[in-house]
Amino acid sequence: MISAEQKTDPFLHSQVMRRLITTATAVALVATACVAGADVVPAEPNGTTAPTVTEPTVQSPDTTPAADTTDTTVSSTTTTTVPGRPPGVVPPESVGEPWGDVVGLTMFRGNPTRTFYGSGPVSRSAPEVAWRFPEDAMCGQSPVGQENKVWCGSGWTGQPVVWERPDGITEVIFGAYDKQIHFLNAETGERTRPDFDMGDIIKGSVTLDPDGYPLLYAGSRDPRFRVIALDAEEPYEVWSLHAKSVDGIWNDDWDSNPVIVDDIMYQGGENSWWFAVKLNRGYDVDGKVTVDPEVVYQIPAWTDELTEIFGRQHSVENSTAVFGQRAYFSTSAGRVVGVDVSDIESGNAEIFFDFWNGDDTDSTINIDRDGYLYVVSHADTAKKNNTAARRVREVGDLSKLDPDNPDDPVMWSVHLSAARGQDAGAWATPALHADAGLLFVATDAGDLIAVDTATGETVWEDFIGGNAWSSPVIADDMLVVGVDCLTGDAGFRAYELANPRAPQRLWDTPVGGGQCIESTPAVWNGRIYIGSRDGFFYALGSQ
Repeated sequence: MISAEQKTDPFLHSQVMRRLITTATAVALVATACVAGADVVPAEPNGTTAPTVTEPTVQSPDTTPAADTTDTTVSSTTTTTVPGRPPGVVPPESVGEPWGDVVGLTMFRGNPTRTFYGSGPVSRSAPEVAWRFPEDAMCGQSPVGQENKVWCGSGWTGQPVVWERPDGITEVIFGAYDKQIHFLNAETGERTRPDFDMGDIIKGSVTLDPDGYPLLYAGSRDPRFRVIALDAEEPYEVWSLHAKSVDGIWNDDWDSNPVIVDDIMYQGGENSWWFAVKLNRGYDVDGKVTVDPEVVYQIPAWTDELTEIFGRQHSVENSTAVFGQRAYFSTSAGRVVGVDVSDIESGNAEIFFDFWNGDDTDSTINIDRDGYLYVVSHADTAKKNNTAARRVREVGDLSKLDPDNPDDPVMWSVHLSAARGQDAGAWATPALHADAGLLFVATDAGDLIAVDTATGETVWEDFIGGNAWSSPVIADDMLVVGVDCLTGDAGFRAYELANPRAPQRLWDTPVGGGQCIESTPAVWNGRIYIGSRDGFFYALGSQ
């Protein structure tokens, strides 16, 4: 018998039947009806005049959370692993490919190696704004130091989730500076579910469970990292991890994007800790999703040696990447860490790779099919710290690292110089074109470069404007990237990659009323989905 609660579940029977559920009865789930009340304004490509706001800094300050550190849990049942590969393993063939049972872009950069960017086609001519959301700008207040600032739109990294629901609706999910997670119909821009309030601004990207469970994973400056259930008319919290559950040395934000490999979630925090969480996902006898998360492994991101150089600056803002049975993350002190997670479910893990590149590494690591790491840092401490500066000059801002050679891992390195009054290095995460052997990097100085992954040689470059914090994406032999953050003409540019070593510029289109696009776009089935600092979220493509 199907309960009233099941009739609001967006995950259909076909999703549930992929799982082995340890209950006496197999349960069928049916789709959620869309929530009425569109909050959409058709727009021209130029959008509207941006609201007057105080521009915030990108680096978040320390925050003071509430005293309560109690987690909310729900009882669980057992889960299964994805068929076709050993449990807990990310195989080389997954590089550049989607991940999991769900059809869509379910996490930042699409898969555990952070190398899948969406699905085409991408228009060969400048696209129009198909819709804009919402009617009024998405803005919220949050402190910078001791002063409250107004933040609007979507920030770094801010990539939306796009997925094909079993009921035929393509849904877009994203967090914004209005402190809400929004759920929209990708075709129309209308709401599909009520917003979920995260308590503070959301800078990072949310993750939809890649294995088909009706669960969403998201953090904010609240300071809780949350697991949110999507099997009712309104999203609801089923568990949270408080930043003060450990003794951190930086602040309490959750900017990084979680990655899930089978039933283990990997997540770093700006509290300077890295976590592995056994989710214990399942369903109860009534067909409601359950979780019983357990932190099976946690480590501080700092070392005594680096603390002497950087002080407290050891946040984990980049998103964990996984290859084989190894997980990698980096810190704002430039520490690149590899963890052997082959026995992580039992709480056993070992740091097998520990490399210092010299400076703030917030960009997410890319991993190729050979297991090599591509790591890029941003010039921060090195501007005022001679020890860090010397290390950056030695190692470079962009490096290819061999984790199997921990004593001498640098295979090549590139110096991403400061220019035009902008910083050196990069905040944006590169896009790996594995088949072409290229890495496309958007630098803080405003250069978009193509680097040969074998040699480190820069084979192509173009100027896209400073503060290039939006990460480039590749889909349908097209390269799409945010441009002109400093000119008042912010928007997108697309390049044809018929010859990836000589990209051809096809079009530029303004988006967001001239305000900067810091977020990373999602490309899916002919449209580009992106949030802007003007306070709005856009779908680019045919109307």
